[in-house]
Amino acid sequence: MEGKQGGGGGGGGGIGVTETWLKKHTLLYKGATRHPFILSIRDGTLDLSAFKQWLGQDYIFVRNFVPFVANVLQKASKASDDKDGDVEVVLGGIASLSDELTWFKNEASKWDVMLHGVAPQKTNQDYCRFLESLMSAEVEYAVAVTAFWAIETVYQKSFAFCLEDGSQTPAELLDTCQRWGNEGFGQYCQTLQGIANRCLEKATDDIRSKAEATFISVLEYEIEFWNMSQGRD
Repeated sequence: MEGKQGGGGGGGGGIGVTETWLKKHTLLYKGATRHPFILSIRDGTLDLSAFKQWLGQDYIFVRNFVPFVANVLQKASKASDDKDGDVEVVLGGIASLSDELTWFKNEASKWDVMLHGVAPQKTNQDYCRFLESLMSAEVEYAVAVTAFWAIETVYQKSFAFCLEDGSQTPAELLDTCQRWGNEGFGQYCQTLQGIANRCLEKATDDIRSKAEATFISVLEYEIEFWNMSQGRD
């Protein structure tokens, strides 16, 4: 779920639709970005078996995330009012996913996690089915790009928290936290947020309502994914 900063789309100055949702659903958002799994990384108490569980399951998720992002790209090329800018941004995200899958394979080797033997747990299967539902032709671009922004942002905010002053993140987990918590990825998420805000401002009330429901679903799935990683599936 890592991305690279791309051009176009804007950084989203001022209060946009997504900012109002972040305030409205602040408890759910904090539940996703300050989950006990993340807090245990930050304070150095994470059971490494939980990290290995997350590693294998997230590799499966990212493999399913690739076609979803490709579908967002397709929707952008057809429905965006800034096709060139949006396509460039989303394309940057797709390009980074190849490196991300390689990173997962390298990490798995380091941690003796046999990826080919990992079966997706129910929570993971449900989340991946949710992604597939967003790939339907009936799902508007504004809704899909909102989901893309939300998924990326949860990881960025979560792992960046583990890099802040005062954190006691174990040295062997710093690379993981840097991968999603770095400033460049944070800027990329802001760019996606700007795109989502632009699309939502111009969308109908019905589409905005669908996008908000999708945003809530992403947060709920992210919380369940962290739960699953801690053996609470």
